[in-house]
Amino acid sequence: MFTRLRQKHFDQIVRAYSPELFRFAYWMCRDRFVAEDLVQEALSRAWVNWDKLRDPSNPKPWLMTILRNEHARLYERKQFDYVDDAPEDLDIAADHDPIELFDLENLIASLPLSLREPFLLQTLGGFSCSEIAGQLETTEGAIMVRLTRARQALRSTLEGTPSQTSTTNRSRKSS
Repeated sequence: MFTRLRQKHFDQIVRAYSPELFRFAYWMCRDRFVAEDLVQEALSRAWVNWDKLRDPSNPKPWLMTILRNEHARLYERKQFDYVDDAPEDLDIAADHDPIELFDLENLIASLPLSLREPFLLQTLGGFSCSEIAGQLETTEGAIMVRLTRARQALRSTLEGTPSQTSTTNRSRKSS
């Protein structure tokens, strides 16, 4: 009886969060099939470790953390060839120019992982700074700085001006 209830609850969680997990995985690895594998593996690990879930009323941060860890394991095991083509079933391409989307995707992908990860967790995952800090095991202030730097880098690239962080890095190197 307990196992059946556990299975039913887990199935509800899978249906509720699979699309968000897939979007996040896709933005991290840029390959639809790899993203699907990452989500499947993350959900498999979540099922095995279901008893370790601290907050059953809010499993999303826990699932995203498992997904991030699976993505990291991917690089420990094998390097994959990545495809820059967005899958047709992603809803982000609905009313946008494909060239602009491609440029935006490449721009986001060009951010360093330390900036890209919190940016995607906030924009795609909808997490607050404190939730992101918990997932990335850092302070809320550090997350706010990373988000600001990510936005500045994106804005300056879109406007065609050098970003403040790259200007700061160049002035440090010349000193």
